[in-house]
Amino acid sequence: MSKLKDFLNLHQGEDQKEKVLENVIANISFRGANLWILACAIVIASVGLNVNSTAVIIGAMLISPLMGPIVGAGFALGTYDFGLLKKSLKNLLIATLVSLFVSFLYFSLSPFKEAQSELLARTSPNIYDVLIAFFGGMVGVIAITRVEKGNPIPGVAIATALMPPLCTAGYGLAIGSLSYFGGAMYLYMINCFFICISTFLIVKFLKYPSVSFLNEGKKKRITRTITLLILVMIVPSFYLAYALLQEKKFTQQVNMFIQNELVQKGYTLIYEKTKFNQRPKKIELAFLDKKFSKSELIDLKNKLLLYNIDNTELVIRQDSTDLKRDILAEISKRSENVSEKDIAIQNLRKELTTYKFDDQELIKEITTLFPTLTPFSIGKQLTVNTADSTKMETVLFYSGKEKLDNKELSKLRDWLNIKLGGSDIKILKGE
Repeated sequence: MSKLKDFLNLHQGEDQKEKVLENVIANISFRGANLWILACAIVIASVGLNVNSTAVIIGAMLISPLMGPIVGAGFALGTYDFGLLKKSLKNLLIATLVSLFVSFLYFSLSPFKEAQSELLARTSPNIYDVLIAFFGGMVGVIAITRVEKGNPIPGVAIATALMPPLCTAGYGLAIGSLSYFGGAMYLYMINCFFICISTFLIVKFLKYPSVSFLNEGKKKRITRTITLLILVMIVPSFYLAYALLQEKKFTQQVNMFIQNELVQKGYTLIYEKTKFNQRPKKIELAFLDKKFSKSELIDLKNKLLLYNIDNTELVIRQDSTDLKRDILAEISKRSENVSEKDIAIQNLRKELTTYKFDDQELIKEITTLFPTLTPFSIGKQLTVNTADSTKMETVLFYSGKEKLDNKELSKLRDWLNIKLGGSDIKILKGE
């Protein structure tokens, strides 16, 4: 039994309590460099969410200093240091407001406001997020109290994910979506609260000395308050986890129904839309060339119950005009959501065409009419006369053995002007 206790002993490798507290207190404040680092991390995370880049989001989480005041609040609760608790909560509020403002500003200015999957993932927290925050916070505080801090702290920063929910809340404010803002802020509060609670439990387990000596009545009141807050945070997350589970089950059952009853019978599905969050739930389908009779539609609706799909309306779109309009609208909507990368590529292509010269027919004619020019090169260049004066010129550079006389040069320039629509022509002889 003693060997098992030694095996599980958290006091082994523990740093001096005074040093740990000094380190925790030093990381609470959001002034100067910490505030700038936070603002930069928020911008990086916002960009990552905006372009749906997981790697960028992870980078932002690694450099974020948000864990400091949350861990400080946990230590303050564990040691009954209400001055430290007040300071931690004040700095956490400052960090939260600054983060919301910076992310709101970024998404207000960003031309791309489509909700990507990384953004949507932060709008519906559930019990799994509670577990991640609690155990992630526990790993983090255990690492903080060690002499050798080791590798867990960066992993905790990634797992507990404080930055993305704040950026998503800023996005919700920027587009005026209260559901996005509320869901993201709930996830952020879950992360903050359960990191704090796990810190409090480890601090109590490691028997950090109390700063204030409280009577049993006050200790019980603090315990009851913490218990009540835990329930307030956990109960909605259980409901959201249940709703998520039901939605996934519904989607699986619908996919099975479509596959078994329609696709495997040779009907080509061209349109599918399910609405889970309305009453009754709704399944909309359309097929390439199959037209269903009334009896077939009734039979399909009855078969929904065989797949445990109840309280659901099945709509099969058979009006080709109406369906065509919806498909075209969807195509139009998708074409509008052009990514920043695609726009950059298009701009580069346009810029290249400005300078590119690939008229093969013209090159053949020059070779035939002016054989003494070869070898030669021809292209376009931007000539800068003054800071405010520039012009695009066509430059022909030839390296033939014989130099063209003025008559030949004039003839070549006039001919190129006609061929190129009156553009500025410059003809140069190489050595």
